[in-house]
Amino acid sequence: VLQEGEFEPVGSSRTVKVDARVITATNRDLSKAVKEGMFREDLYYRLNVFPIVLPPLRERSDDIEQLARAFREKFSNRNGITIEPLSEEHILRLKSYNWPGNIRELQNVIERAVITSTNGRLNLDRALPDLGNGYVYDASTPPRETDNIILSDKELKAIEKKNILNALEKTNWRISGKDGAAALLCVPTSTLNSKIKAFGIKRNPKD
Repeated sequence: VLQEGEFEPVGSSRTVKVDARVITATNRDLSKAVKEGMFREDLYYRLNVFPIVLPPLRERSDDIEQLARAFREKFSNRNGITIEPLSEEHILRLKSYNWPGNIRELQNVIERAVITSTNGRLNLDRALPDLGNGYVYDASTPPRETDNIILSDKELKAIEKKNILNALEKTNWRISGKDGAAALLCVPTSTLNSKIKAFGIKRNPKD
């Protein structure tokens, strides 16, 4: 049918001509599958007439931000929750993740972040898996579309430690409660206490 545009129905000798266009999609590398004998070579070449390759989400930095904003609005409206707009920190963390599940995974993450939000703030700590390789920019400078900097684990931890210190200083080292650092960082108090201990953060007696 794909090759000639015609077929013979089962049990009939009559040839039926059809005018059809077939559009297929896959997340597999079919050329590799053909070489490995996992996909029919003749079918591959009949389908691969005009291929359109869509890069994975991790390679479309601008799309991550736009999609995340759209999903935030969608799920906040659906759940009747007022959610603050995505901050630069939110965008940084989303762009820093590898997104193996692409757009569907991003949608699920934002939906979880909305459902578990506190005081109108997205909760990415419970929604976002561990960070993987991706687009990360220096938190001390404004983000630029051309940035494509990958930080080491040590550098990421240094940024996280500094961010926790900033929150503690801003809240006068109050950790729990509505005006505490945990609420400011949108993380559970137990999580923040664990991070403070892991980073060896201690308050200066002079503060």
